[in-house]
Amino acid sequence: MVQKIVIYGSRVTEDAPEYLLGFLQNVTSLSIEFLVEEEFNKKLQSFPSLAPFLGKTFSSYHDIKEFQPELFFTFGGDGTILSAISYVKELEIPIVGINTGRLGFLATIHKKQFQLTSKELLEKKFVTSKRSVIEVKNIPEIEFPYALNDVSVIRKETTSMITIDANINDEFLASFWADGLIVSTPTGSTAYSLSCGGPIITPGNTNFVLTPVAPHNLNVRPILLESNCELRLHVQSRVSHYSLTLDSRMYSIHTDREITITKANFSITLAFLEQFSFYETLREKLLWGNDFRNISK
Repeated sequence: MVQKIVIYGSRVTEDAPEYLLGFLQNVTSLSIEFLVEEEFNKKLQSFPSLAPFLGKTFSSYHDIKEFQPELFFTFGGDGTILSAISYVKELEIPIVGINTGRLGFLATIHKKQFQLTSKELLEKKFVTSKRSVIEVKNIPEIEFPYALNDVSVIRKETTSMITIDANINDEFLASFWADGLIVSTPTGSTAYSLSCGGPIITPGNTNFVLTPVAPHNLNVRPILLESNCELRLHVQSRVSHYSLTLDSRMYSIHTDREITITKANFSITLAFLEQFSFYETLREKLLWGNDFRNISK
């Protein structure tokens, strides 16, 4: 049985008491210590049935580090998990994603399923998956320069394409004439990169994939990169700035700024129910391999 957990969410749906009340009752009856993220706690306080169970809160990575929880529960969607990594960083606390929204590719436990399985998770009946993280260097104004899904360079305030010169370990790779370029982890290979024609990479890999966005070259295709490489990108544009995104966070960068991208020196741990299957998730959530000829299988 776990002894300490933390609870985090981005938004609260009207049916929050339905999937949270039983969980909080279990946590309290088992004498498990817990913290709730400060802003999420304020939102939950509006529900009379939940308010009596709420107490101590956290608001920073340092709070989490001091508390030393064994599980980090997120309530929302995949974006909630992505924002949660700024609290976890290198602490290797398993993140459990409870899906209260729609798709939930990383947050695989649906809120209705959670009502039946929350005790299993508290009893440590789960499996974990280590996920690679990307680090952006040379841009000191970015407070948290890491991404679990992807880093992308995208045109800004112009309809004209940009040119992105890419170098790998000081060797010139190519100049991409495109709307942008995505550097994706295996975790992010089923996100933005996939929608731009990138390959699906299973989570056990550590490769990165470089995927152009709307390239103006018929002979440009996504390419897999070794995880220990250093990628440098320089952007040329008709305007002075371009957009740099790290997961859901966006920054405006001047074209005279070159960025360096490497694998971070830590990974993020995701926790799933014991019956979790990556391939089943592909079939069910992305309809991968969905073919009427497979209906009988």
